[in-house]
Amino acid sequence: MRVLVTGGAGFIGSALVRMLIEQTACVVINFDKLTYASDLESLASIANSERYHFIQADIGDRAKLDQVFQDYLPDVVMHLAAESHVDRSINGPAEFIQTNIVGTYTLLEACRSYFQSLTDDKQKVFRFHHISTDEVYGSLGDTGLFSETTAYAPSSPYSASKASADHLVRAWYRTYGLPIVITNCSNNYGPFQYPEKLIPLMVLNALAGKPLPVYGNGQQVRDWLYVDDHVRALFLVVTQGKVGETYNIGGTNERSNLEVVHQICDLLEELVPTHAQALAADGVGFRSLIEHVTDRAGHDVRYAIDASKIQRELGWQPLESFDSGLRKTVESIVARYHKS
Repeated sequence: MRVLVTGGAGFIGSALVRMLIEQTACVVINFDKLTYASDLESLASIANSERYHFIQADIGDRAKLDQVFQDYLPDVVMHLAAESHVDRSINGPAEFIQTNIVGTYTLLEACRSYFQSLTDDKQKVFRFHHISTDEVYGSLGDTGLFSETTAYAPSSPYSASKASADHLVRAWYRTYGLPIVITNCSNNYGPFQYPEKLIPLMVLNALAGKPLPVYGNGQQVRDWLYVDDHVRALFLVVTQGKVGETYNIGGTNERSNLEVVHQICDLLEELVPTHAQALAADGVGFRSLIEHVTDRAGHDVRYAIDASKIQRELGWQPLESFDSGLRKTVESIVARYHKS
């Protein structure tokens, strides 16, 4: 199977590319613009594979997309290219509109043109897999879970742009017959995540003795999903999922932001004891670095995923607990960035 991955140098995309090369016989075409959050080092382990091809380009470049479809003849498109940081979307929404909405539209049109050129047999195989987020559903109260039928109620420019993309993908299925599947996932974490996100930011700030900024009271709850569990689910959906369906992917690991930061601090006390002792000598333990800051505008209170559909229909289950996944993640960040 020939798989075109957009955004394959990003955090989730690179984990997907590594899995496809290391654990399947797929040929992978990685189509990535290489924005600030891309990381080619995350692909170093598979970069020399004969089954791996890298194209640096923007999904908004229709001519380039058409050329890649013509040159590589993909059987599957897995669309992960996106601007994804909520704070950045609040401060500068235009780029999110351009990439997540207009870029997705451009990719859909390139896929539609390519799909229509395929033989009947090839059309039966082809899939467009759009990877989205649980943030399109808005915010939950103290109870309840997001399901595939939950109404959309995005809060931020980021989540609104992803919701818009979801709707476009469904429209291209219903109007043009493009065979699509959509997945909406909870908060991902793991190695190689860009340091603007909560877990790597807290680890690196703590190692540098900098404040650990926590929005508001830190009681916002997220469902945490280890990235390797996520990409296994993505491959199941694109190969076994039903055309036109949506599958929610969650780790069933609800934690408040403050709980996550506390657990990171405790892991760092164990993993870098010399560093921790130096901080303690100055009267500053890792938890003492926590600083509550003004809450994010429109901050959603709680996300939680009902993943029973993908578990029931495709047999997927997460393998990592939050404790085991967080330990692996913190260890990888310490190994990569910390100089003893």
